Amino acid sequence: MGSTEELLAAEAEYTDDMTGEGTLPELFAKSAERHAGEPAQQYKGGVYHRSLTDDIVPSPPADEFALLTYERMHDIVKNLAAGFRELGVEHGDRVGMFANTRMEWAQADFGLLSAGGVVSTIYTESSPRQVRYLLDDPGAMGVVVENEELLARVLGVEDDLDLEFIVIMDDVDIYEERDDILTLEEVHELGVENFEQSAYESWIDEQDPDDLASLIYTSGTTGKPKGVKLTHANFTANFTQIRKRFGPRPDKDPDTAVLDSHVKTLSFLPLAHVLERTGGHFTMYFSGATVAYAESTDTIQEDLQAVQPTMATSVPRVYERIFDAMREQAASSDIKERIFEWALEVGRKYGRQENPSNSLKMKYYAADKLVFQSVKSKLGGSIEYFISGGGSLNKELAELFRGMGLEIYEGYGLTETSPVVSINPAEDPRPGTLGPPMHDIDVKLDDTVIGPDRKEKAEGEIGELLVQGPNVTEGYWERPEATEDAFTEDENGRWFRTGDIIEQTDDGYFVYHDRLKQLIVLTTGKNVAPGPIEDAFATSERVDQVMVMGDNEKFISALVVPNFEAIERWADEEDIAIPSEQIAICEDQRVHEWIEEAVEDVNDRFEKHERIKTFELIPMEWTPENDMLTSSMKLKRRNILEKFSGKVDRIYGDD
Repeated sequence: MGSTEELLAAEAEYTDDMTGEGTLPELFAKSAERHAGEPAQQYKGGVYHRSLTDDIVPSPPADEFALLTYERMHDIVKNLAAGFRELGVEHGDRVGMFANTRMEWAQADFGLLSAGGVVSTIYTESSPRQVRYLLDDPGAMGVVVENEELLARVLGVEDDLDLEFIVIMDDVDIYEERDDILTLEEVHELGVENFEQSAYESWIDEQDPDDLASLIYTSGTTGKPKGVKLTHANFTANFTQIRKRFGPRPDKDPDTAVLDSHVKTLSFLPLAHVLERTGGHFTMYFSGATVAYAESTDTIQEDLQAVQPTMATSVPRVYERIFDAMREQAASSDIKERIFEWALEVGRKYGRQENPSNSLKMKYYAADKLVFQSVKSKLGGSIEYFISGGGSLNKELAELFRGMGLEIYEGYGLTETSPVVSINPAEDPRPGTLGPPMHDIDVKLDDTVIGPDRKEKAEGEIGELLVQGPNVTEGYWERPEATEDAFTEDENGRWFRTGDIIEQTDDGYFVYHDRLKQLIVLTTGKNVAPGPIEDAFATSERVDQVMVMGDNEKFISALVVPNFEAIERWADEEDIAIPSEQIAICEDQRVHEWIEEAVEDVNDRFEKHERIKTFELIPMEWTPENDMLTSSMKLKRRNILEKFSGKVDRIYGDD
């Protein structure tokens, strides 16, 4: 393991057949030809009523996975491209994609891109009003929807839109009387009938790397969603940057995890989100990897066991869920739970030491046999590493996974940066950090936006992170004022203001602090970052979710969603009769006192003004479906405050 400078120098020098410039359909076509006979996609049977027939995509038995080779996937993409051209898609036309993450999402994406289209994404939890906006704002000429449910949302607002066609991935035949509503299979057949190789090549050749490839809309937590303009060059630059860090460089130790055609990943995050679009989609297909599609986020564990992937990309909330599931399984008996907690502590100590003692090695060997091997088998048994992005990962949680032999490489980025700005390298991963910046990305920290108390607490340089590089967007779709506000200029060029407070260590690693806009300013003048406090609950058995509050108030408080399953176990163990309804459970004083012990445990880690003075229990989980979380599992703070304003009043009211 060399220094960070040596690592970055090796990345700068590294090139291979997959790095470099080009358009997205060019890179996919090259990869498909290079890996023609190798597996590209794995998909599950019995989940969807796919319109693509068995002649196109053979149907596996229910709950089993089948695969498509790169050659077959490329054929489907070519025919879809020709079919979309027959529907009128031309160079630069915007088409919406409104579906859950599945095999057809990837095929339609590359089909539209190859046809010259611009893919504009829509999250599946979007309301009819949001769907109208997300199709109208980019001027979408068409939309690809997943099923009848999402089709109904589009049809409910189509009178306000100028759509020329609607394509459905599933087999829906109740709209046969409408010529402008087609199944994906019908688009494919149009392509088969009209495909010409020379025409296909001309559609790709007429595209330029600087052409718009996709519009990905922000979550809209602080106003109307903004369409981030991402070009082919933005995406391919970020792929090259990722490849330089994780590719099979000659300077790497043979045991170091790499990104190559032997990788198999399980895809389950929304492809409408830039993290999965770049990390689990473009990067994988351009590298010749295999992408398997989970049935849903609820079936991740069984899909992991069936697919046996070597890596997966996810957000911190999913890793918290995986850890909670491990703990709940261990809690099936007192002995197992004690062994599990002992093994975790051994693993944590082992993971923190570069040269563990023989005694610790022996304990780790026992912990591995008793606990860790079972945990890894439940995750498929082949996982080499996880990638975490889209939010801040709790350091203790990362250390616990590392202790079990499951390394999580945490990274950082935004939609506007395509998205990866930094990520921990496999050669020197450091829990609690975001790794050093990627190749060809310039960064600087603006310390004028934070107070002296935060500067004093930081060990390295700290401030709002400013970024420039080939992966950075040029701005927002038809929002010149928002674009101007997002950038600043100096003698070194134009910088994107990330809005994130980042600390940089002496050797270049990033440490995340919080969103600048989310800093809580108490009436005492103290600034408090809610993120680190919320992250500290990630490994708490008693707390499921938490949101810290206190802006313009005298003290810090929180809204807490308790772990109701843990409450039931505790009540059974203590022979305590508690109410059956979650609302009543949250009003039970004994439950409140039990949760308070977890809150006080977290409080001990923070300064006096950062501690949670009081809290209210919330009787419902926050999810994207109830509009309390974004699709990337971040808190929608404004929505939560509005929904539970009565709880907030109980904390800060005049009483």
